[in-house]
Amino acid sequence: MATFHLDLVSPEKLLFSGEVEQVDVPGAEGDFGVLAGHAPIVATLRPGILTVQGAGGEQKIVVLGGFAEVSAQGLTVLADVAETVADIDRAIVANQISEMEKRIAQMEPGSELDKAITRLDHFKEVDRHLTGTAIH
Repeated sequence: MATFHLDLVSPEKLLFSGEVEQVDVPGAEGDFGVLAGHAPIVATLRPGILTVQGAGGEQKIVVLGGFAEVSAQGLTVLADVAETVADIDRAIVANQISEMEKRIAQMEPGSELDKAITRLDHFKEVDRHLTGTAIH
């Protein structure tokens, strides 16, 4: 299978840099897969699981927002937070869920409330995956 270059960075560190065969990205508009030769695209990330497939097998990485850019040079992911599933501090996710639930309880009905509920659902999906109850 053809490979392409992936750089995955967060404000704290470069989490991954190397050749990969496929990356499944949690996009804000829907999940999408990237293979070698993918058309150029810039996408916003939603909280979710980014799956990297390469010669060394499959690696799952939690991302909590950010951007992805596919170009002729490969895929660059700029994540707000990015940690491997094994290394993620579940307290960060749980705290975010708790804070969002408090804010949502105080919000008036409307599109902003709808957006907040959708974002909360994404964080809950990540939490379910981390506890091993989500199918992914």
